[in-house]
Amino acid sequence: MKAHKRTIFICQGAVIAAAYVALTYVARIFGLDSGVIQVRFSEMLCILPMFTSAAIPGLYLGCLLANLLTGAVWLDVLVGPVATLIGALGTYALRRYKWLAPIPPVLSNALIMPFVLSYGYEMEQTIPFMMLTVGIGEVISVYILGLAVYFVIEKRAAKIFGGN
Repeated sequence: MKAHKRTIFICQGAVIAAAYVALTYVARIFGLDSGVIQVRFSEMLCILPMFTSAAIPGLYLGCLLANLLTGAVWLDVLVGPVATLIGALGTYALRRYKWLAPIPPVLSNALIMPFVLSYGYEMEQTIPFMMLTVGIGEVISVYILGLAVYFVIEKRAAKIFGGN
């Protein structure tokens, strides 16, 4: 039985990672992954730790792969997944509070990613300005889109995730 649960955990994490990469490409197609306010569809998956702990490594791996596959600078490849991991861990810790659980990914990205944008991509805006704009993008991605996903799968979570 233990091996079965481990296999399910790995498969769930892999599917989440693959979905993260695919949604990153969708945002790129529409040009939403760059600019002053970035709306990354993949970030809406940051609510998934509310349903399964498998989302934590899945989101980390998905962000890492997405950054590698989309040609991100080395600093983004190293730091971006860590910001996502911090957010996922925070979401998991707050999983019982649906209105608070999305805060950690918003904060971790708003506080960390402006430094990546400034030093890795040499963006000229001030770090406080980028904290605001990254934060706005994360609110759209995680709170608006993410909570929409939450409400769609909330009643089906036990069937989808098996009660993890």
